[in-house]
Amino acid sequence: MKKTNAIRILEREQIPFEIVTYQWDEESLDAISASVHLGVEAHQVYKTIVCADGEGGHCVFCLPAEFTVNLKKARSLTDKWELAPLKLAKLKEVTGYVHGGCSPLGMKSSFPTYLEALSELEEFIFVSAGERGLQIKIRPEDLVKACSATVADFT
Repeated sequence: MKKTNAIRILEREQIPFEIVTYQWDEESLDAISASVHLGVEAHQVYKTIVCADGEGGHCVFCLPAEFTVNLKKARSLTDKWELAPLKLAKLKEVTGYVHGGCSPLGMKSSFPTYLEALSELEEFIFVSAGERGLQIKIRPEDLVKACSATVADFT
């Protein structure tokens, strides 16, 4: 199996995780589809949303598949008043990842990262490993450690 930046980080930090693969297609790149293919509940699969802050910076939000970032809460949390989701055309340029394979770990640059507080209710969550069809099964607290995330309510 190809090692992604996300996998290399977890191995280097000696953080326990599992890799899970699934068949994906261009029409179903969302986290809810990933949960169906994985055979797990949608609330266990976390998507990665990157937002631009209007000042040339970015923030990363990791949240359950069926939820959306509440921009009012996110703006308050980050003190960035022009916060808005990054356009998909800019995703690879900013993160090094493509839509459907964006991991909160191993982006081209380090950005402030926030993990939805609902993650604390789960023993394990799934996040992208940095490629379509490749997920990391990890304990939420280990993901927080691996990407220096802040746990917060932003949905």
